[in-house]
Amino acid sequence: MLYYLFEYLHKVLNVPGAGVFQYITFRSALALILSLLISTIFGKRIINFLRNQQVGETVRELGLAGQTQKAGTPTMGGLIIIIATLIPVVLLTKLNNIYIILLIVTTLWMGTIGFIDDYIKIFKKDKEGLKGIFKVIGQVGLGIIVGSVLYLHPGVTVRKDVKDKVSFTQTENVIHQAPIEEKSTATTIPFFKNNEFDYAELLAWTGEGYEKWAWLIFIPFVIFIITAVSNGANLTDGIDGLAAGTSAISVLALAIFTFVSGNIVFSNYLNIMYIPDSGEMTVFIAAFIGALIGFLWYNSYPASVFMGDTGSLTIGGIIAVLAISVRKEMLIPLVCGIFLAENFSVVLQVAYFKYTKKRFGEGRRIFLMSPLHHHYQKKGYHESKIVTRFWIVGILLAILSIVTLKLR
Repeated sequence: MLYYLFEYLHKVLNVPGAGVFQYITFRSALALILSLLISTIFGKRIINFLRNQQVGETVRELGLAGQTQKAGTPTMGGLIIIIATLIPVVLLTKLNNIYIILLIVTTLWMGTIGFIDDYIKIFKKDKEGLKGIFKVIGQVGLGIIVGSVLYLHPGVTVRKDVKDKVSFTQTENVIHQAPIEEKSTATTIPFFKNNEFDYAELLAWTGEGYEKWAWLIFIPFVIFIITAVSNGANLTDGIDGLAAGTSAISVLALAIFTFVSGNIVFSNYLNIMYIPDSGEMTVFIAAFIGALIGFLWYNSYPASVFMGDTGSLTIGGIIAVLAISVRKEMLIPLVCGIFLAENFSVVLQVAYFKYTKKRFGEGRRIFLMSPLHHHYQKKGYHESKIVTRFWIVGILLAILSIVTLKLR
C-alpha cells in the first residue's frame, strides 16, 4: 500500500525523496526492520495472549533431558511469524505482482492447515492433531494452485539468454530488456555448465507438440516439493530455535537468488536465467527473515513459545514456493539440507524398523531416535549445542548453494 502511495507522490506530485520506495533494496531493508520490530515488540503480547488462553504445549514422554519442563509452554507461536511477515509485505510490496500473490496465498493456506492441527491438539485434547491424510490433501491442494498459476499465468515468464542484448531501459532498480519474455517450464540444475532443463523434455518421446503437456510433469513435481519441504520443516521443529534458525539461513540464500534472477544486469553477468518481476520476492523474503529472527528472540533456549504446526508448515510451504518460483528447486537438497536430513532420518528409521521386524521378528533402529536432532539428544548432547551445530551446517550448505551461481 505504501508503495503505491509513494509512487503517486513521486510520479504525480514529484515529492523529493519519494522515489526511493521504487527501489527493491530500500523496501527490503525497510521490510526487514519492520518485521523484526513487529515480531519482537508485539511477539510478547501474542505470547501472553496464548498463555492466557492456556494454549500450552502437550509434551509426550520421550525420555529426553529437559523435555518434561517444556510442558505448558505456549504454542501456536507461528502466528507471530505470519503476522510479522504479512504486515510489511502488504505495506511495502507491489500487491499486483503474481509472485507476491502466490506467497501470500501460501502463507495463509499453510498457516490455516497448521492452525487447525494445533487447535485440535490443544483444545480437542487430541495429541495426534489433524489427521495426516488431511494435511497431505491441503499440501497437494496448494501444490495444484501454485503449479497451475506458474504454468498458466501470463506474468510468469523467463528469458533464458540475456547476452548480447542492447536495448535497455531503466525502470526502478530493475533493468528491463526489449526482447519478449517467453512462457517456459525450464529450471536450473546446479553444478552443470549448460544447466537449464525443461520439464517438457521428459515428454519429448511422445512426438510433436509435446510441450503443451508439460503440466503433466511440472504440476506433480511442484506438489511433491511443497509436500516434502513443508513436512521437512515440520519434523525439524523439535528443539528450541532449530527450525526458525535453519529456516532463516536457507531463506537468506534464496533472497540472493531472487534478487540476481530478477535483475537483468546480474543475471547477464552470472549467465543465469532472468525471471522478470521475480525480484519483488526479495521484499517478501526480507520481511520473512525479520519475522524468523524476531521469533528466535523468544524461541531460543529456553523457549518462551513454540511455533507449532502453525509456523513450521508455513515456513516449509514458503521456502518451497520461493525455490520453485525462482527456478532453483533442484537446489533444495542443498539449501534445505537440514530439512532433508531430518526427513530421511525418519524415513530410514521407519523403513529399517519394519524391514528388520519382518525379517528377524524384532524391529531394529538405525538411530537412537528420530528425527535426527533427537538422536543427538539421546546421545547426551545439550539441545543448545545441537541447534548451534545444525545452524553451522546450514550456513555451510547455504554458502555452497550460493557458490553454484558460478561453480559450474
